[in-house]
Amino acid sequence: MWGLVFKTRQYLKGSLWFLPLLGGIAGALLGAAAGSSDRTVAELSSLEYSASTAEAVLAAIVGSTAALTGFVVTVSVLVVQMATSTFSARYMRLWYRDRMLHVLLATLVGTFTFSFTLLAGVEENSVPNLGVTASGALMAVDVFLFLFFLDRFVHRLRPVAVAALVAEAGRRAFESVVRSATGPDAPDIVRATVELDGQSAVVRTHRAGSIQAVDVAGLVRVARDYGCTVVLNHLVGDFVPAGAPVINVYGSDAESRRVERRLQGMIVLGVERTIEQDPAFALRIMVDIAIKALSPAVNDPTTAVQVINHLGDTLQTIGATDFEPKAAPVERPWRVVVPGRGWEEYLSLGVTEIREYGASSVQVVRRLRAMLEELHGAVRPEHRAAVEIELARLQADVEREFGPSADLDRASEPDRQGLGGVTGLGALERALR
Repeated sequence: MWGLVFKTRQYLKGSLWFLPLLGGIAGALLGAAAGSSDRTVAELSSLEYSASTAEAVLAAIVGSTAALTGFVVTVSVLVVQMATSTFSARYMRLWYRDRMLHVLLATLVGTFTFSFTLLAGVEENSVPNLGVTASGALMAVDVFLFLFFLDRFVHRLRPVAVAALVAEAGRRAFESVVRSATGPDAPDIVRATVELDGQSAVVRTHRAGSIQAVDVAGLVRVARDYGCTVVLNHLVGDFVPAGAPVINVYGSDAESRRVERRLQGMIVLGVERTIEQDPAFALRIMVDIAIKALSPAVNDPTTAVQVINHLGDTLQTIGATDFEPKAAPVERPWRVVVPGRGWEEYLSLGVTEIREYGASSVQVVRRLRAMLEELHGAVRPEHRAAVEIELARLQADVEREFGPSADLDRASEPDRQGLGGVTGLGALERALR
């Protein structure tokens, strides 16, 4: 049941037809109500229209909303083409969920059905004056919403704006994951395969797909009800083939089929990953944008530097978190074990490919070094060793790429702007600390 609710919610968030459908139905109902109320409500003389004028106004509004809806769809298609070629196709999952786009389409369709319903009710001796005025007001709202929509998406075509949006979504997802992992009934987070004795039930997938979400609270309820150990075999974000074992149950005295039925709907599979329970997917999108900018066909290291700015901020949020597994209370007769990423996995995901593809760019390696040095001073002490390893890898790549070059000294300096910043600020800050 939980899985069905999650899938439905995800589908509706990304659906471009559901909210416009509701808007169209609401517009038709309001149009019918406005047409009938005009016959019973005393009207002001300033709002009176002749039948021909009302028909002309409503017909113009119907045609305008239909044309404007088509224009919005055209703009959306152009944005999709530009975003997928410039950024990352995975960013589109965030873009088509934007509420402004859904609200604009719903308002346009609602105005269309509202005006069309009124137009059908215009007669020589019965003109819906209030409805015609309301239809004109709705058309004005549509125009302003379209201007907001256009302004919003033109600005969001900038790589730095996209990186900021993705980083914010990733931080929210990470904070949500941390909250679920620190509650009183939190599961054990492990970074290795867990194998126990006495396996009593196995939950397998019915189809292939990426794990989009897991009902951790549901796993806890099952483990508590049956006094058993429930082990999740895969990370959120992993792709699993059909028939793969995804949950193992140990130590349950209940009938295995009964336990399997309860656990079956607690894992949601989809064709692609989502950010809701998978903050690493946000890092994946930002890294994709950066390495696409570093490709020889684009050759735009400044975009990669702008992405590193937000990538470093997200990594700093993650690095301030304690990743040490918390042991369950000894008296607890049940246990839930789920795999989790450690700081090293997040850091390598955010750094490795940018270092690999940007190693020949002075601007990129300088900004990457500045980010790593900043992380070294900001993350928890136990996480600093991983940062030092990444700094050593970066230095090795710089020496390989710039060994015979006159720019070796420049490539070995940190710079928060890539090029043009103050290179000594990092050393000054370290000395002050």
